Amino acid sequence: MYRIGFGEDIHRLVKGRRLVLGGIVIPSDLGLLGHSDADVVLHSLSDAILGALALGDLGTHFSDADERYHDIDSAIILAEVVGSMRKEGFEIGNVDISIALEKPYLAPFISSMRERIARLLSTAIDEVSIKAMTNERLDAVGRGEACKATSVVLLRRR
Repeated sequence: MYRIGFGEDIHRLVKGRRLVLGGIVIPSDLGLLGHSDADVVLHSLSDAILGALALGDLGTHFSDADERYHDIDSAIILAEVVGSMRKEGFEIGNVDISIALEKPYLAPFISSMRERIARLLSTAIDEVSIKAMTNERLDAVGRGEACKATSVVLLRRR
C-alpha cells in the first residue's frame, strides 16, 4: 500500500533571525520569522507526511500558541512526525522538495540538505530530491520578502 502527501509552507524573511533550511543553517543577512526556527523545508515535509497519513496538519500537532514549540528546532518536529509515520506502519518511498527563494543562492547547500533530511527520515539519500528556484522577482518571494517550500512524499507500507 502506498500513500501520497503534499505539504507547503511560507515564512517572512526578517533581519535578526538565522536562515535554516532543510535542517542546515544558511549564511544570510535575513532569516525566517516564525514561532519555531521557521524551517519551511522541514515544515512542508512534515506536513506532507502528516497529509499522507491523513493525520491533519502541522498546526494541529504543533500549535504556534504552545510555548513548548517556541524556537524549537524543526528537526525535532520532523522526528515526532516520522515517529507517527512508523507507528502507522509506513516508511519513506521518496520525497521531492522545491524551495523558492530569491537569495542567497542555494545550490551549494542542496547536498547538505539532502544528507540531513535523509538522516532525519532514516532513508537513503537517493530517495530525497531537493530543487531550488527563484520566483523571478514575482510576489513576496520574488521581492525577497519570504521563502516558500513545497514537498511531495510517497509512503509505503512496511
